[in-house]
Amino acid sequence: MKRKAKNEGYISARESHRISRENRRVTSAMERARERRNVPPQEYASQMKNPDSIVEFDDLHTYFFTDIGTVKAVDGVSFSIPRGKTVGVVGESGCGKSVTSLSLMQLVQRPQGQIVSGAIRFDSEDGVVDIAKMPTEAMRRIRGKQISMVFQEPMTSLNPVFRIGMQVDEVIALHNHALSAEAVKQRTVEMLEMVGIANSQGVYRMYPHELSGGMRQRVMIAMALALSPRLIIADEPTTALDVTIQAQILDLLRHLKDQINSSIMLITHDLGVIAEMADYVVVMYSGRVVEKGTVHDVFKNPSHPYTIGLLNSKPALNREVSRLYSIPGKVPNPINMPDYCYFRDRCEMKTDQCICQYPPEYWISDTHTVNCYRYAPAGREDEPHA
Repeated sequence: MKRKAKNEGYISARESHRISRENRRVTSAMERARERRNVPPQEYASQMKNPDSIVEFDDLHTYFFTDIGTVKAVDGVSFSIPRGKTVGVVGESGCGKSVTSLSLMQLVQRPQGQIVSGAIRFDSEDGVVDIAKMPTEAMRRIRGKQISMVFQEPMTSLNPVFRIGMQVDEVIALHNHALSAEAVKQRTVEMLEMVGIANSQGVYRMYPHELSGGMRQRVMIAMALALSPRLIIADEPTTALDVTIQAQILDLLRHLKDQINSSIMLITHDLGVIAEMADYVVVMYSGRVVEKGTVHDVFKNPSHPYTIGLLNSKPALNREVSRLYSIPGKVPNPINMPDYCYFRDRCEMKTDQCICQYPPEYWISDTHTVNCYRYAPAGREDEPHA
């Protein structure tokens, strides 16, 4: 009788226990460093590579230490957000878009989720800081005031047992202790009016379940913009809304960004939203950036096979097809990533060089880069593994 092949999708209880024990050792050390108090600012002070940027991600690695192995959700991400501009981060579900933004906010679920290495430089009011090294105590002074976030689903982001006014009041009062209760309420009502809520006094006294999806998202935007942050993170802010309301929310975000002179990190899987809203585009796949450039660069000259596949998957009004294109295959296992290009096994344009180590970044123009061996200069390709 033949012995059954070992199922690679499962591990033994003994192995899982060993991994858990090792994970606790690693994450406990990281947690102790994160929770230190009275850390001198010099320890997390930094300097921007480009003074025109508000945020710079530099070789960021964010991992989740699970009982079956380490998930490399963000595995060496590098890009910047210019001051006063909108950067769209696009990719399919699970590619690391939201984890990148949560790393910037220090909201990755701990202790399992940890920023392992890399830098997140942010030009704060008190100078440039490296958020990846900041203790939790210092991050609380930045989160909500200088960097704010509009979450994907407002119904789960708003507390269902508190009135709208109380939740927006809390954000304002937390960073402005000198304001009286009446002044805080007045600021909240002004913000509700600013985001296009006509009955601001009435909405102030309502609960989240009494509002429509579009109204709840407007409340989330009011909460995010209440303190005129330097950076707004919008994590798929229009996913749960109908098309008409989507357009209103996007117009509102664009208008308010210009009004308070802020920058936006827009996370979405909708290429139409990116084309309408963003100045720059970052395409992510399996925790890495595969292509980045201006909107014109990426949409007029898509270079990475994954970007080309995403654009081909988008329905077009000017052509008739019997079936929409879909990228073949599936994403690799995040616990056991290959040592070559992560997209190779799904790629319809792969070459002999693609069996080499993960491709480096190649410059197509002054503003356009791609991680693909098809754009390697002649005679400069990396040698395949032995």
